[in-house]
Amino acid sequence: MRFGLYGLHRDRNVDPGVLARRATLAEDAGFESIWVGDHIALPIGEGNPPRLEAVTALTYLSAVTSRVRLGAGLVVLPQRQPVLLAKQLTSLDVLSGGRLTVAVGAGYVEPELNAMGVQLAERGARTDEYLAVMRALWAAETSYTGRFVSYEGVAQYPSPVQRPHPPIVIGGHSAAAFRRAVRHGNGWYGWGLSVDETRETLRALNETAGREERPAGLGELEISMTPPTPPDLDTARRYADAGVHRLIIELEGLDDDKVDGLIASVGETLVGQVST
Repeated sequence: MRFGLYGLHRDRNVDPGVLARRATLAEDAGFESIWVGDHIALPIGEGNPPRLEAVTALTYLSAVTSRVRLGAGLVVLPQRQPVLLAKQLTSLDVLSGGRLTVAVGAGYVEPELNAMGVQLAERGARTDEYLAVMRALWAAETSYTGRFVSYEGVAQYPSPVQRPHPPIVIGGHSAAAFRRAVRHGNGWYGWGLSVDETRETLRALNETAGREERPAGLGELEISMTPPTPPDLDTARRYADAGVHRLIIELEGLDDDKVDGLIASVGETLVGQVST
């Protein structure tokens, strides 16, 4: 099993020195990946800490690390302009030496989507089309015609280091997200589920896979999960037995003075101890 770390783009970590130090600490502790989320403007109230924009944060992280993978996730795809986003992600993949993984979701915060010019009812259709647009650009296709995006006679260079493009992970627990993961994703990302809930969810995902056509080139669907709390060794092994390939540890709710200790303890007690 591989271990990721989520949340270094928020709270005190917006300080560049703190962000760089903790990213280095995570890399040295053996974390496989560092993940940052994607909210642009959230409703006023609880749950809206200071946070860095995802692509910008990952570009900084690519410069202060050398081995750890960089996870953009979940990118709220409908609120991003896909031609620009494809270029940004390619640039990040190139600058990081091919370390980028892109996790996308349809979003759920209606005021945020509206602020970005997107209606909630369109989010699923936009997500599917924007994925297709980015794949077309990464394949150097010079035209695309869709409902929301069209282009003609243009191309993007350079190409991503990872071919045909960085791994695409689909997030979300809905039936639509399961279908999208099977049809288009290299992986699926679940959030906040216990081991038993994970087993049930993966059963539903597998049932979807039995009904949907999956391109052979996508290979096995890699499963990532952020558990409700940092797991101990036994719990991590139970997630692995349930079919999870990567556990992404969330920092939200953890006192800032305990973050360094958590990073170190995961490296000492979990990394290399659990196999899938």
